[in-house]
Amino acid sequence: MKKWSLIGFVFTMILVLAACGTKEQETSNTAASSEQSEEKVTIKHEYGEAVVEKNPKKVVVFDFGVLDTLDELGIDVTGVPQTAIPSYLKKYADKKYTNVGSLKEPDFEAIHALKPDVIFISGRQAELYDQFAEIAPTVYVGMDYVHYMDSFTQNMNTIGEIFGKEDQVASELKDIQASVDELNKKASAEDKKGLIILANEGKVSAYGPSSRFGIIHDVFGFGAADEKIEVSTHGQSITFEYIKEKNPDVLFVIDRSTAVGGEIGAKEIVENELVKKTTAYQDKKVIYLNADSWYLSGGGLQSMKSMAKEIESAL
Repeated sequence: MKKWSLIGFVFTMILVLAACGTKEQETSNTAASSEQSEEKVTIKHEYGEAVVEKNPKKVVVFDFGVLDTLDELGIDVTGVPQTAIPSYLKKYADKKYTNVGSLKEPDFEAIHALKPDVIFISGRQAELYDQFAEIAPTVYVGMDYVHYMDSFTQNMNTIGEIFGKEDQVASELKDIQASVDELNKKASAEDKKGLIILANEGKVSAYGPSSRFGIIHDVFGFGAADEKIEVSTHGQSITFEYIKEKNPDVLFVIDRSTAVGGEIGAKEIVENELVKKTTAYQDKKVIYLNADSWYLSGGGLQSMKSMAKEIESAL
């Protein structure tokens, strides 16, 4: 009898210890999971800093370059401005995504209702930063056109850090830098002078080095037909006589109307009698760039690749 009582006692103790071990393991796993979900990242940017939860679930994006990047990385978003979305990102016009207004006129009521974990904005929304920051951690990802690649790399690394995609971003950046270096080498060797113009409803403005589209000169390696173009957001207003006078070897044209739904296309106003006298026109080097990438979503992983390919086609 004593023998069986002893065996029973030992067996009971084994069960108790096993249960305790399981409970401790479950507690440990729960604590680890909780700690992981509560991990935060502090992002410093031009307008201050944002403390963002790692791998945020509800993401609102007001910069199409960031949307382009999140799409490439396979990261879901919750809210986007559903006006003037680049054609290659048209799936974000679907009703499954919340419409949060337009790039210049956010719908703050809709954003508030979403209770986002993070909001991404850039230059078009910069003056509204404080209003965004009152709703959720807001990360400013505007581009520094004077230091384009440094700015682009920093933005990509920020996104990689927030969403735990550091390795994938590093790999993408390595490939992009290699293609940019090769393009710069080819363009510099050809020594062609380019002129970048933006056509907007019958008006034309020029952009040079260190400008919004200056990546063509500063990063991709094309010479500039005019080194002294005024650097401003909207470019330097010019005439077609100016284009004839500068006589570029390559004329790069960005048609704003195709991006925002304007009525007057670039080709019908650009290819006039004055422009036809330029080397660019006569050598069939009037290059119409994709306004989706250049005007709407520059600074994204996908747009950077397509921009480089377009410029390479001009060589």
